[in-house]
Amino acid sequence: MTETSATSDFAASAAGECVRQVLVANQLGLHARPASQIAREAQAFAAEISISGPEQTVDAKSILDVLTLAAGQGSTLEIRASGHDAELAVEKISQLFAARFGEK
Repeated sequence: MTETSATSDFAASAAGECVRQVLVANQLGLHARPASQIAREAQAFAAEISISGPEQTVDAKSILDVLTLAAGQGSTLEIRASGHDAELAVEKISQLFAARFGEK
């Protein structure tokens, strides 16, 4: 996978808020298994974490919320986190996207 399909537009503020754009590169998009991986990873952090698509913003800690994004392959999403561990949370979730959730 190329670097451009992984992540871009990373920003961090002194207030503990981080934002990163990610690309849904896996063929099936954000179906149940990737949504579960995102929620499980997000729940490991104290930070408030959201994922935004073109029409809505959802809680990344909720599998059902992530599924409602209905993000297909090629979709660009924004991960936003705030809190003391926000930067690490955004990094770890971005890595899931970069690895295509373990799918080919």
